Amino acid sequence: MADLLHVAGLARSTFYYQCQVIQRVDQQSVMETRICAVYDEHEGRYGYRRIMAALCNSMDEPVNHKCVQRLMQKMGLRALIRAKNRSRYVTGQTDVHVPNVLGRDFCATASNQKWANDFTEFNVNGQKLYLPACMDLYNGEIVAHSMARRPVFELVCSTLQTALSRNKCSAKLIVHSDQGWHYKMQPYRAMLEQRGVQQSMSRKGSCFDNAVIGSFFGTPKAEYYHLEKIEGINLLEAGVHDCIRYYNHERIKLGLKGLSPEEYRFRNPV
Repeated sequence: MADLLHVAGLARSTFYYQCQVIQRVDQQSVMETRICAVYDEHEGRYGYRRIMAALCNSMDEPVNHKCVQRLMQKMGLRALIRAKNRSRYVTGQTDVHVPNVLGRDFCATASNQKWANDFTEFNVNGQKLYLPACMDLYNGEIVAHSMARRPVFELVCSTLQTALSRNKCSAKLIVHSDQGWHYKMQPYRAMLEQRGVQQSMSRKGSCFDNAVIGSFFGTPKAEYYHLEKIEGINLLEAGVHDCIRYYNHERIKLGLKGLSPEEYRFRNPV
């Protein structure tokens, strides 16, 4: 070895350093091949953390996540990026903080004390139908609803107007909703203020804060939408209207002593 170093004109330290460099390059090449194999096997769904875990499982030896991340960046490999839910700003929408006054207290002792508003959609053959509804938490009755092919603000606004015009609202009425942009619009909030109604909003990202009316939307979907072969959007709209009428007038609820929401309201006037 000494003669070889003398002939090559290399210092011993330089020779062994170059050997280590070659060894590291070979190890890196092997690691890049393994990373590409895992990445391709899972069709780009894995990021560096999952690839590291997969390599550790297959090699039975620890793999440094920073090494995997660095090599993936070098090779231009990235995990598939999930679409992010971005907040949508609409002209007229206010950024005023509305507290969660309802606080998941879904019980009411009389009609028109607490209402819950929400919005859902249906899809038939690529056509969508949007349904906002307003529920009285006293008996679960849908006091107003409307439908349209587009989720415009006027759809939610007209639903609230109908609910307010049909009912004698108490001075302490609370109208609750999620943080959808429709419910943040200034005309919507002004309509509540003019009637002396207190607005309440769920916390951001907490579906349980408005779970009662969210559960209601599951009823027409489970008992009609998913059972029937609906040919067109017009038939869907008529069917949803019938479902809501049936829900209010005929469909009994065990929590209402075996009565429908309307029957319960008539038999228990407050």
